[in-house]
Amino acid sequence: MKATVRLEELTPDNVLDACRLEVAPGQEGFVAPVARSIAEAYVHPDVAWPRLICDGDRAVGFVMAFFDIPFAYDRGVPGAPARSGLWRLAVAAGEQGRGYGRFAVTAVNDEIRRRGGTLSTVTWRSGEGGPQEFYLRLGYRWRGLTEDGENLGEMDLAPPGPA
Repeated sequence: MKATVRLEELTPDNVLDACRLEVAPGQEGFVAPVARSIAEAYVHPDVAWPRLICDGDRAVGFVMAFFDIPFAYDRGVPGAPARSGLWRLAVAAGEQGRGYGRFAVTAVNDEIRRRGGTLSTVTWRSGEGGPQEFYLRLGYRWRGLTEDGENLGEMDLAPPGPA
């Protein structure tokens, strides 16, 4: 990945670039429109971490993380910690397959570690053309289904212990 690829905070200067991002045809059922994600980030400022994925002066995608929220999936699990992870990921149709998604997921996981987290969570819908294989290739392990039928994946971010 080139050194020009980076995450940028949303600003008045780039928010329209974010809202104009569109995923490939057929992927709309797997990720909410970026404008909806921005609205959710606005009403959940304590847990949402929205970022524009940029390559040079081009907006190529959008990623939003969440931090420290309880999951219904863990209800009834004694001592279950709050979860952090990937809330949304959208790479523009013409920019897919170039490593931007992998870059964004790595950046989210680095931020989770920076905040002291050791587990990254992601959920996704099943279906042809969906993101399941992408997340599994990155190292997420499938853990089950959430209450609303989405797949739940986890990635251990803790450094390996002494051998």
